[in-house]
Amino acid sequence: MIKLFNSLTRKKEDFVPNGEFVKMYSCGPTVYSYPHIGNMRAYLFMDNIRRVLKYNGYKLDGVMNITDVGHLTSDADEGEDKMLVASKKEQKTPWEIAKYYTEIFFNEAKKLNIDLPEHIVPATTVIDEIIKFVEGLIEKGYAYITTKGVYFDIQKFPGYGKLGNSIDSKMAGARIDVDDEKHNPADFVLWVKAPKEHIMKWDSPWGIGYPGWHIECSAIGNKYLGEKIDIHTGGVDHKTIHHENEIAQSDCLCGHRVVNFWMHVEFLQVNGGKMGKSLNNMYVLDDLKEKGFNPEDFRYFYFNAHYSKQQNFTFEALQGAQNALKAFKNLVVSNKNGENVVDETVINNYKNEFLESINDDLNMPKALAVCQKLLKEPKSKQVYDLMMDFNKILGFDFELTKEIPTQIKQLAEQRWQAKKNRDFALADSLRNQIETAGFVIKDSKDGYTIE
Repeated sequence: MIKLFNSLTRKKEDFVPNGEFVKMYSCGPTVYSYPHIGNMRAYLFMDNIRRVLKYNGYKLDGVMNITDVGHLTSDADEGEDKMLVASKKEQKTPWEIAKYYTEIFFNEAKKLNIDLPEHIVPATTVIDEIIKFVEGLIEKGYAYITTKGVYFDIQKFPGYGKLGNSIDSKMAGARIDVDDEKHNPADFVLWVKAPKEHIMKWDSPWGIGYPGWHIECSAIGNKYLGEKIDIHTGGVDHKTIHHENEIAQSDCLCGHRVVNFWMHVEFLQVNGGKMGKSLNNMYVLDDLKEKGFNPEDFRYFYFNAHYSKQQNFTFEALQGAQNALKAFKNLVVSNKNGENVVDETVINNYKNEFLESINDDLNMPKALAVCQKLLKEPKSKQVYDLMMDFNKILGFDFELTKEIPTQIKQLAEQRWQAKKNRDFALADSLRNQIETAGFVIKDSKDGYTIE
């Protein structure tokens, strides 16, 4: 049985899907800038859930939105659309901005071997569905029209605040001068009436305009997954505004609770503090590459903390992850042609321990510890095969078919000369250096080979 922490109930619960397929919605990127490593932690989290569900034999029907319109510079519906801000800054159309950064996001996800959902849906492709959704909320009395747009009336939904952002707290922190036609200062926008100069806009029953940010996820989820969604994922920063608003919209239109499990990944900190452009620490994968790291190093780093805890990124910690991953891979591959036999009961115990770890709310640090313990067993093909099974969760590349580096070739030749000179202490020392670097020397009567 998989147990997952549900932000809605604030406790771990047994996961039981509503039907044959697990219906899972994941909040996707707003494609106006380069995705940084903090952003990518959310998608590694999504990948982790998807892999664990598949490992347990579930079939998935997953959806992720691409926010290419409507996300204002403040999550509380203030300021300009982020796409327009980027458009002005880079002197490109919003459509060009969206296309460019969407492709970059997919490239980053591929580098990290992220298992993407079955449906990837840009907000601009579901404008008709969004309009229909808003019409439904108006008809049911949950939304109203002003000269500036269509708003959701949060006081019409008694359940508002299920994730922790109550109406009282939202009202206390709301700006009163945003729109004096609003019923409540904290009501959020569903549809924005656009000025003439606005680029991304569509016709609607309320005039030409564009959707608010929150409505796209509800409309997309409804279109592709229906009125019952098993899991909804996102960053903890979405929890008390975006996801509260999603619950209000979806539950009011459908007349019942739509999402069963809400799951949130915590922030990635940098050097113990926030990540930000002004702090010059908003790293992307290419920044890591420039310092000698690859995306798999970051993937391994991510597994060293539970998704529900803040994780602190430093280059020292990433260096530790890189070293650990290199040793980890070497140990796995060294079992590929192992000639020992490990008792089947021992193998099954490891499999059960690993399964219990990942099924306990995705406890990846514990799952990694199980792998490390397994790799201390005598070298055997059974250990290798089990690690390949575990790799359905880990997602690493163990095909070490790369060219032998010049340095390793030189060490191997020095070792061979040492053996010929009967300097066995030096030969053994050089063999240890070679094996530590992840290579194996195999001697024959006439020479040696390196693998």
